[in-house]
Amino acid sequence: MTAPHGTPSRRGRTNGEDPSVDEDFGAEEALALVRDDARREPRTRTQTRSGARQDARRDTPPDGPSHDEARRAEPPARDEPAGRDEAPRPTARRDQPSRERAREQYPHDPYDQAPHGQAPYDQATHGQAQQAPPARESARTAARPEVFDFDAVEEPPGTPTAAAPGPARPPKPTPSSPPTPHPATPWHQARRIAERAVAGGRAPERVALAEAGGLVLAAPLAALTDLPPFDTSAMDGWAVAGPGPWQLRAGGALAGHAEPKGLEDGEAVAIATGARVPYGSTAVLRSEHGQVDARQRLHAVRESGQGQDIRPRGQECRSGDQLLPLGTVVTPAVLGLAAAAGYDGLLVVPRPRVEVLVLGDELLTSGLPREGLIRDALGPMLPSWLRSLGAEVTAVHRLGDDAEALRTALAESTAEVLVTTGGTAAGPLDHVHPTLRRLGARLLVDGVEVRPGHPMLLARLPDGRHLVGLPGNPLAAVSGLLTLAEPLLRVLSGRIAARPGAVALREEVPGHPRDTRLVPAVLREGEAVPLHFSGPAMLRGIAGADVMVVVPPGGGRAGEELLTLDLPWSAFGDGECFT
Repeated sequence: MTAPHGTPSRRGRTNGEDPSVDEDFGAEEALALVRDDARREPRTRTQTRSGARQDARRDTPPDGPSHDEARRAEPPARDEPAGRDEAPRPTARRDQPSRERAREQYPHDPYDQAPHGQAPYDQATHGQAQQAPPARESARTAARPEVFDFDAVEEPPGTPTAAAPGPARPPKPTPSSPPTPHPATPWHQARRIAERAVAGGRAPERVALAEAGGLVLAAPLAALTDLPPFDTSAMDGWAVAGPGPWQLRAGGALAGHAEPKGLEDGEAVAIATGARVPYGSTAVLRSEHGQVDARQRLHAVRESGQGQDIRPRGQECRSGDQLLPLGTVVTPAVLGLAAAAGYDGLLVVPRPRVEVLVLGDELLTSGLPREGLIRDALGPMLPSWLRSLGAEVTAVHRLGDDAEALRTALAESTAEVLVTTGGTAAGPLDHVHPTLRRLGARLLVDGVEVRPGHPMLLARLPDGRHLVGLPGNPLAAVSGLLTLAEPLLRVLSGRIAARPGAVALREEVPGHPRDTRLVPAVLREGEAVPLHFSGPAMLRGIAGADVMVVVPPGGGRAGEELLTLDLPWSAFGDGECFT
């Protein structure tokens, strides 16, 4: 929001002030001036701006100009948009080549540090923490505004609001007026905001093993018994004691039976794989390595060493050993290990409930496209993708382009996360932004510097639920899933972030001059091969992809290592690329 000419900004300088005074007039001095004015011109939060201006004019001292008037006499500066609590984004380095700027703005590992020149994410403000500008640097070079905040922005009591020449203050947004335009969020930063949008963990629950697949361990998995719990045979054959030949004893040791009678030196007994080894056994002779003569004496065809083919008790683990850490995804192998270790159920993080709202009057659910109508690709695609991210998809609703139906669906849904498709831009039938304003939602991310998928958004509803607004184009929606939905659902489901991969490009990839690009690619001999058919409305490329390559502004050179994002079906290895 741009402050009127002559009004002290939250960065400590009036918009009409010469930038050169910044070196002597900083945030502390500005705050002191605001407080001084507050004492001279008391004003409550409930006063209207117009009333405040009238009071300010009436209270002007007769013996000279007020501090505000003296400020207005200074040379005006260029008007710039400002965020709720932050100054505009710096533009001092716009003449730097785009490739060099990209290297500074986007670090190799987005999880280790914030983009170059930006402070870490601040949970309290749903964005970047404030970072003090360097000494003698204009406050206009502070961090760019995060997002538009639908909450009312009230000035501190006593803030001067006298009318002055210059551009008028924009009106506060209402449900019928669009928000003030603002810059989009950088891609790496948008992912961090989504990752940290949820404060605190979710309550775990204990479920049966049969229901735990795909969930995440809410506690470390510790062994409840030794594995194996007793000495067992690794092979079918004979348990033998001492050197051979051995006298074969009648009967045998079978799996699942009680401990057999112990053996004396020179004795042997038939044994099955997994059976408990008799006390006194020194080895198991495999069935193909022995022969029994007519007098029931066992002879070794191949010698067996001490303890051969015997699995000793506790070979895999001892009772109390930690088998798997907190945050492990329960795979089929984890289920088997838990059962072997003595578990009937597991303490897990429940899946976050997600509801999908498909918007658009032009979408068909069956048949061939016709008469300006096209098939809905996102309705069938999103539930499976969201489940792979750890979500429980409770419903998919097709609402068309109906603002009231959208408002009702958002207000009445019991899902923790709502995912909408389409309607996030500013067209006449794009109802997501107006509906969020009506509901009093707060935008955490509103537009991302990424192609495809620029008009994606992330909002928090007043009751704490979140909404991920995906663009309507299919590949742009995938970009929104990877940018906003994946980090949010990963935290809600208790999953641990994997280290981002980096793969060398086999060939040059063109980039956007300002935005990050997400490009589908296959992996061939340790290199990423970009695929064709990667336009915003296309799915042909990503359907055959192994990864999405994160291409910084300016593009990537052949041989350059770039970040990659795994896809749910990622399969490493060589093969034929049909795209």
